[in-house]
Amino acid sequence: MSVLRKPSLRQLAAAVAALALSGAAVAADPAKKEIVFGATAGPYSDQIKLGIKPILEKQGYTVRVVEFNDYVQPNFALAQGALDANAFQHVVYLQNFATKNKLELSELVKVPTAPIAIYSRKYKSVDAAPEGVSVAVPNDPTNQARALVVLQELGWVKLREGYDPLRVSEKDVAANPKKIKLIPLEAAQLPRSLEDTDYSFVNGNFALASGLKLTEALALEKTTPIYQNLVAVRTADLSRPYVQDIAAAYRSREFLAVTEKSFAGFVKTDDQRKLEASR
Repeated sequence: MSVLRKPSLRQLAAAVAALALSGAAVAADPAKKEIVFGATAGPYSDQIKLGIKPILEKQGYTVRVVEFNDYVQPNFALAQGALDANAFQHVVYLQNFATKNKLELSELVKVPTAPIAIYSRKYKSVDAAPEGVSVAVPNDPTNQARALVVLQELGWVKLREGYDPLRVSEKDVAANPKKIKLIPLEAAQLPRSLEDTDYSFVNGNFALASGLKLTEALALEKTTPIYQNLVAVRTADLSRPYVQDIAAAYRSREFLAVTEKSFAGFVKTDDQRKLEASR
């Protein structure tokens, strides 16, 4: 994820064809009734299948879900019209990616989010960690920053005074009292790294997709709204009826019920907390 190479049109077309998405480009008809969602495999794809798709299909839409195994292709596929919306990223990543690649994409609505967490197959707690342990962290800047903030909260590193929690990197580590060895890896590889490292930070979607449970995590990030995942759409489509219907589905009581039943431990959205308060 640290290398964001824009795919060629030929590469993207091949990827889309492989995902059975031929013909899924943006419809010119304002009465659009087919919605193609992109999501990383795991909980955010499952949220669409279990909660959002049934709501939209009751309104007459046909909904297809396309799963990706990286954080790069979903935004290019959305920008180039192969998808109508995607769900996998937080606003910091979206803004950085869209700016760097000159894509006109915008946040639509927040979604329930699994926090980034630290796991280990060798130790039963973070307190049991001796000096010199190896710690795998995401190699993309925004998620690595999240891991480093948690490491400071654990007392494993000390970050320089006045650091920016959204952009902090290894260069901001002022002290490393536990002499930990940081191992940056692509986010999708972090669950597998547990076999070779002492501890690994794993993004919630990849953790759950690999069979890890939030209840097995040794430490969880205190997820703030800025790191809650979201649905992204093309900026030009924000006011289109089908986009507003997607937003309404995520804000509905029906989806809140699905969240509580199937996504326990996820950080709920402000919209969902308002619904809970009004019961």
